[in-house]
Amino acid sequence: MASLVNELVAAFWLAGDLLAGGDAQLYGIVVLSLQLSAGAVLVSTLLGLPFGALLGLGRFPGRRVLIVITNAFMGMPPVVVGLFVYLMLSRSGPLGELGWLFRPEAMVVAQVVLITPIVVALSRQIVEDLWAQLGDQLRSLGCSPLRAVPTLLREGRWSLLTVVLAGFGRSVSEVGAIIIVGGNIAHVTRTMTTAIALETSKGDLPLALALGLILILIALLVNVAADVVKTRAQRLEG
Repeated sequence: MASLVNELVAAFWLAGDLLAGGDAQLYGIVVLSLQLSAGAVLVSTLLGLPFGALLGLGRFPGRRVLIVITNAFMGMPPVVVGLFVYLMLSRSGPLGELGWLFRPEAMVVAQVVLITPIVVALSRQIVEDLWAQLGDQLRSLGCSPLRAVPTLLREGRWSLLTVVLAGFGRSVSEVGAIIIVGGNIAHVTRTMTTAIALETSKGDLPLALALGLILILIALLVNVAADVVKTRAQRLEG
């Protein structure tokens, strides 16, 4: 028992040295993870917000089916998403000519597939609630539901920002899908989550712990930012 405690203490001590010493391998992994997550969130936001607004305000055949499908995709197992993207991007797949498999581009695609349903579902609810509050006023100004989309997105910008932060938190913590399509290649596709899995299996606890501490810090910062934004939105609405 004592040896195990000593081993853990030594691992945490070495992890602290890596963090304080600006280890190039460590921070290279962190930077790549943040870049991939930021890119995936940007694409998901550009796709998800308009589609969420359309589902929230539009009235067309199949709307309820699309809402149910979107909500179901929020709980899609990441490994299934990774398998689907792998099949699409493999050499024999329909998108194989892009040559994205085992590259950062494939990892972004997998994260976009995971995040976009979250953005769509949450933004749909926000826009729908805003229309319920402001619909009469906007109709009196001659705005139809679809013409009111820019106004509603602007009015709900703080609430929608929490949706973006939720997507980022989901993206940066993903491992199942991206390890399938990225291959966990050093200096190319190795992210914080995939590196933690690899280094733990190798017994390199200091690097895994250092990355884990950074990941926890990022998760805390995202949640603090989301709480601040939510509080601000509630004050503005009040």
